[in-house]
Amino acid sequence: MKSKTKIEKQSKRKLNPELVETIRLAKKHKAWQEVAGILSSSRKNKIQYNLSQIKKDVIIPGKVLSQGEASKHKIVAFAFSEKAKEKILKAGGKSINILDEIKNNKDMKNLKLLK
Repeated sequence: MKSKTKIEKQSKRKLNPELVETIRLAKKHKAWQEVAGILSSSRKNKIQYNLSQIKKDVIIPGKVLSQGEASKHKIVAFAFSEKAKEKILKAGGKSINILDEIKNNKDMKNLKLLK
């Protein structure tokens, strides 16, 4: 796990204000610190998951893509493709932005981090 100092240094290079705010808030809470470390890292290490790869309630520090069928799960991610969001809602699941989830679930209860 990265130190808060390293996360802070890396987040200063980011230009997306929503990403910077998510990293800043995530590093404040011990349960979310690993997510902050992943989001602050290089773009070449970015994470993308297809719906077919998601089998339970998860946190994805990256983007969810629409390939495959959605199931009735809670998916927390930094970004969703439009089709992925539609499929999740149609299946009865929830698509939640990481920033919103940090504010409501500071302890990351009932969620598993996918890296």
